[in-house]
Formats: sequence, structure tokens, C-alpha cells
Amino acid sequence: MSDEHWIEAEATTLSAALAAGQVSAETVMGCFIDRIDAVNDRVNAIVSRRASDALLAEAAARDRAWAAGEPRRGWLDGLPMAIKDLSATAGLTTTLGSPLFAEHVPSADNLMAARLRAAGALFIGKTNTPEFGLGSQTYNRVFGATGSAYDPALTAGGSSGGAAAALAAGMLPVADGSDMMGSLRNPAAYNNVFGLRPSPGRVPAWPVPDVFSPSLGTEGPMARSAADLAALLATQAGPDARAPQSIRDDPTELAAPLSGAIEGQRIAWLGDWQGYYPLEPGVLDVCEQGLSALTAAGCQVERVTPRFDPARLWQAWCVLRQITVAGKLEALYQDPDKQAALKPEAIWEIEAGLGHSAIAGHHAQVTRSAWFAELGRLFERYDAIALPSAQVFAFDRGVHWPQQIAGRAMDSYHRWMEVVVPGSLSAGPTLAVPAGFDERGRAMGIQLMGPPRGERGLLEIAAGYERYAATTIARRPAL
Repeated sequence: MSDEHWIEAEATTLSAALAAGQVSAETVMGCFIDRIDAVNDRVNAIVSRRASDALLAEAAARDRAWAAGEPRRGWLDGLPMAIKDLSATAGLTTTLGSPLFAEHVPSADNLMAARLRAAGALFIGKTNTPEFGLGSQTYNRVFGATGSAYDPALTAGGSSGGAAAALAAGMLPVADGSDMMGSLRNPAAYNNVFGLRPSPGRVPAWPVPDVFSPSLGTEGPMARSAADLAALLATQAGPDARAPQSIRDDPTELAAPLSGAIEGQRIAWLGDWQGYYPLEPGVLDVCEQGLSALTAAGCQVERVTPRFDPARLWQAWCVLRQITVAGKLEALYQDPDKQAALKPEAIWEIEAGLGHSAIAGHHAQVTRSAWFAELGRLFERYDAIALPSAQVFAFDRGVHWPQQIAGRAMDSYHRWMEVVVPGSLSAGPTLAVPAGFDERGRAMGIQLMGPPRGERGLLEIAAGYERYAATTIARRPAL
């Protein structure tokens, strides 16, 4: 394999080549630096990038350590990674996409970043994100907007837009992200990669001020293959004594070889939920291309309508999200100088959250509980529940959010991503897979919800799916 081809290799393949001495960490780092130099100015995915000479020296130090007999730190040893700019990274600027934190350099990694570093990842910089991760369009006043790897004039999605675009463009072999309202699913769709939102507690968060209230958001993996997705999830996952609701299962089981044998699995396809979700023309057509790959793999795909009012989900979601955002950002809002630096969407969320009563939050949780019960009924019959990953194709990256879809006005900055709310409120994992492209070359994806702690089953679906959607998955950007 020629040096420049390493950027197209699966991360697990690249890791094996490093372990076998087929390529040096310094060579690998040089390949990715060259790729970043060639394309990042157009995509704007990687930010706060470290100096190339420091990165090459760090990689060369790993080569010398291995030559001296030092064992590999983990499967990521020697692989370059850029961490989403919402996660604290020791000694590396972490802005949260906010001017208030433009010069913020943490003294320690958060738990997820620490696990990746301990497994040997070499941090080359950060990946761009919207301010505080709010919104499914990656733009901010610190670094600007991130474009899709397939058309940099269009949005990469968000909030893991920088991660997805860098991964698809060959600037990273694998990428971390996080997901509250589709942030591992919408960017995966727009950049033709895999993403996985884990079950709550699978990837515990630390440090956080409140360890007892289950978070609506979670960190998780993005990858170009099912095997890479599983390997990264296994590294991110695992219990932590400081996170009382973290899942105690052995995370290494997530990385066991995948058979991809999914014949006979039953997939419930919700589509547009009988017209409730407005969709841009063509979205369903592309999703049905992806569903045909599941059918070819031997799955039974059935159209299904849940016995639940999706409007109730949206109402509950808004209350829970607003309370959560207000809790995180209230201190900034109460400081007049800092409030002036917040984007309007953040202020809208905070003010709404501060206005909710405790009983309103309780009623929202009751709605979520009822949805959990309905999903339990569906999972008695189906192995996964599928929806489009987004309601619109990628749009102009200079546009903050769509004002309307199919003639229906959007009444908030995030209403255009309502289709991800069933997964965000499910208490289970949700897998994002590439579905295909429309006639304009815009990518779209499918999200598949699994039962609580059902990550392994979804990873098997990903492995089976990629065999029958190989042409779509292999389509690389022409940057």
C-alpha cells in the first residue's frame, strides 16, 4: 500500500499495519497532515490544530518506543485523532464554539478524551462544532462554518459536523462525537459515514456537575466502517466509579468480531410517521435505497406507525432540552457581559428553561416514560426501528437553519431536526448508516433505534448492511 493510501484505510486496518511494522506512525502522521493541508481550508473541519513538526515528533517518539520494546498502549496507538471541541482536552484549546472560551485551555482531559489518549491516540487538534453544541448546523463566531466533505458549500450538519466532515474527507481515520438532538446522526447522513448514539450510561460523562440526572446527550463514535465504529465505541465505553449510572458491562465485548449475519431481522420503518414530519422531496426516495440494502441482507422491513402522538414527544423534548440547557448555561446568562456574547438560540433555550416549572419537567418525563413503554411494545416484534436521519438534505452552509420544509414553516432553530427526537428520548442506542445520494450528489442517511443497551445488535446490523450498501459507502468525496 502506497503511503498516501493510508488515509483511505479503515482505522482498524491501519492499527494492525502499525502493530505489524508495515508502516511507521511518523509516516501515517505525515499522510494525514498532508491531507489536512490539502483540503481543510475548503471544509473547515479541524480547528485549533497543533504544529506539524510537533505532531511528527510525537509520532516518531511512538516509533522509537515500539522499537525499544515498549508495548502498544491500545489499538489507537499512533493514530491521529481530533477531538470534538465540546470535550475538554489537556493543553489543547477547547472553545465550545463560543467566543467566551476562545482562549480556554483545559488542564485535564474529560473522561472520554482521557480514554482515547490512554489507548494511544495522538491528538492533532479539535473538530468544529456550533456554539455549545446547539443546533444541527456547525457554525460559530470563533472558527466559522464547516462544509460537507461532498460539497463544502453545503453544511456538514451538526453538532459533530467537524468530526463527520474530517472523517469523510480522509483527514482522520476515525472520529469521536456527541449527540443530544441528532448530532451523531445528522452529520453522519450529510457526510456518508456511520455514527452511533449509545444508550445512556454506555459512555459516561465526567466531569459533570450533576451525576444523577440522566443526560439527554451522550458521547459516541463515528467511523467509515462497522468494525471501526465498534472498536472506537469499546474504547469510549465502560463504567466509571464517579458516574453512578454508567453501564457496568465489559466494554471489550463491543469490539468482538462482527458476523454481519442479520438475515431474518425485522425492521420497523416509520418513514415520515404518516405525514407528521415534513420532508424535503427526495429524502424518502434515498432512504428507501438504503432500506433495499437491508432487504438484500435478508431483513424484513415493514411500514409501521407507533401508537403514540409524535407531537407529544416534541413538546416533552423541548421542555427537557430547555431545562437541561438552562442548567448548563445559566451562570453565563446571569452575567450581563457574558450574556451579550451568547448566540440568540442559546438565550432562547435558557430563558425558556428558566421559565419552566418543576411540574412541567415532571410531565415531560412522564411523556418520555410513556414513549419508552411504546418502544418496548415495538421491540417485542422488531429488532430495530428506522427513520430518516434528517428531514432535509444538506443546505447552504451560510444559512443558519431552514425556515421551512415542504411548505411548512419551522417555528424554532431546531424544529427541522424533529425526526431525531424519538431516538433521543428512547433510552436506547441509535445507529446512523449512509443511505445514498440524490441526483445532486447530496448524501442522506437512515437512523435505526435499538432496545436499551442494544449496541451490539445495532453494530451487527451495521456490519451486515455495509456488505449490501458497499457502493454507497465506498463513494468518496472529490475534494
